Amino acid sequence: MPGYDPDAHGRGIVHLGIGAFHRAHQAVMTDDALAASGGDWRITGVSLRSVEVAEALNAQHGFYTLIERGSQGTSARVIGSIRDVIAADSTATLAALCAPEVRIVTLTVTEKGYGIDRLSGGPDLTHPAVGADLASPDTPAGVLGLLVRALAQRRLSGHKPFTVLSCDNLPENGRLVRSGVVGFARMTDPGLADWIEAEVAFPSCMVDRITPAAAPKTLSEAELQTGCIDLAAVETEPFVQWVIEDLFPTGRPAWEAGGALFVTDVAPYEQMKLTMLNGSHSMLAYAGFLSGRQYVRDVMEDRALARLVKRHLAAAAAVLPRLPSIDLADYARSLEIRFRNPAIAHETRQIAMDGSQKLPQRIFQPALLALERNLPIQAFAFATAAWIRYTLGRNDAGEVYPIRDPREAEIAAALSDTPREAPAIVAALSALPGLIPPALAEHARWTAAVERALERMLTQGMLDAIDLEASD
Repeated sequence: MPGYDPDAHGRGIVHLGIGAFHRAHQAVMTDDALAASGGDWRITGVSLRSVEVAEALNAQHGFYTLIERGSQGTSARVIGSIRDVIAADSTATLAALCAPEVRIVTLTVTEKGYGIDRLSGGPDLTHPAVGADLASPDTPAGVLGLLVRALAQRRLSGHKPFTVLSCDNLPENGRLVRSGVVGFARMTDPGLADWIEAEVAFPSCMVDRITPAAAPKTLSEAELQTGCIDLAAVETEPFVQWVIEDLFPTGRPAWEAGGALFVTDVAPYEQMKLTMLNGSHSMLAYAGFLSGRQYVRDVMEDRALARLVKRHLAAAAAVLPRLPSIDLADYARSLEIRFRNPAIAHETRQIAMDGSQKLPQRIFQPALLALERNLPIQAFAFATAAWIRYTLGRNDAGEVYPIRDPREAEIAAALSDTPREAPAIVAALSALPGLIPPALAEHARWTAAVERALERMLTQGMLDAIDLEASD
């Protein structure tokens, strides 16, 4: 059980998007902080769409089991940092955001959940929640609308603004969310936008912990470990990392008690993680899924795929700046060990979703850097070709699958009349706005590399294409 009395600590945080990752990461470090230093930092979670997690956690008074599976065995602990959960109720969510005791709002809603246009940095006017909230800003339901309305009410009430801490895997996530929030406010109340720019802190952070979706064995393991039925249990790996810009005007929990690292500039750390861990994850997810590997650990058991993972990590490390406190070769080896963890059932299809949102920072930007420095690009080209092959929605056996991407309809439309030939497919997807940077899409060396890898996948099948790629 927690090393403190949860009822003795008040609420200080509202978290939007209370999925498995938050419960394996930020909530755990908040639990560590409460045990080490106390404070009123318990969490009100918000499930923006579903009610299942809220019902499970509320019935358990916020308690749930964290299961860590590693090569040294399995351990478990009960987390008590979550006070309650709001289920798909925008009115209750707004009330929680406006509560004067709330000093931090954390978020894990995925990139598509924010409704921010990556190119402009402002609200994405085509996003359904953004459009609805701009039309009715007093009764918001989307992320930007809720944050702006809550900040407006806090300003009118004379309450200090909360700090907004995005914990999603996005480059410069604090700056991105700040731009979206300010842009939304400027469309409804320019004075409020100016106040937000001057008064609200949006620190950036980098998060890392592999957290598979809960499975039946997760719940059975929780019951075995605790003697209790737990419908909200999560499982994860022993490794955890959180690098945070230390910008919290109204205070923060002692997250360093759980291992968080506070720095003045998160950018080099998030670039390292996005390029090496997330980039190689995307590559192995598409290649693995299309070759019948259900889990990341299955990918690493295949000699050819494991060689491609090693190659991708080396290519990614080559484009990164050096960090004084981190040896990139050691970091690459640690990633391979984590990917091989036999106790973690991390599905390739889970990693493969939302590719159009993930690849720009994970694959395309590193590829551009490699081209500019005349470094090898084949690892990035292969990852891109594997994603393109995945977007066709049918594997080599003819089985159809959903690509689960926010731009799925747009991708399907681009491919609908396109011949199933590598140059035509690459050209069709390269033409999608805001996806592949023009400087990359129009580069002859890049196009040739992607087309060559995709041609192998289309004509020889994914298994043979992987073997050929690994032997090049």
